[in-house]
Amino acid sequence: MLSDTTPEADAIRLQLLRQTPIWRKLQLMTELNDMTRIVALGSLRQQYPQAAEDELQRMLADRLLGQELAAAVYGPQP
Repeated sequence: MLSDTTPEADAIRLQLLRQTPIWRKLQLMTELNDMTRIVALGSLRQQYPQAAEDELQRMLADRLLGQELAAAVYGPQP
């Protein structure tokens, strides 16, 4: 249960979630992931305004995947 939600409202939320088709749940997760990437990339652009787009994408990979996995997939950070 959410801390700011009444038990009745939470029960309705859970019922609606259970009734939601899997394709819609996957669509919502994809949208959430896309927004996460957009926000993280925007943060990197503010933090490193002089960085090239490929540098920003590599930094984003570090944030999303972790440095070890990003290095394994994309090679070491230049």
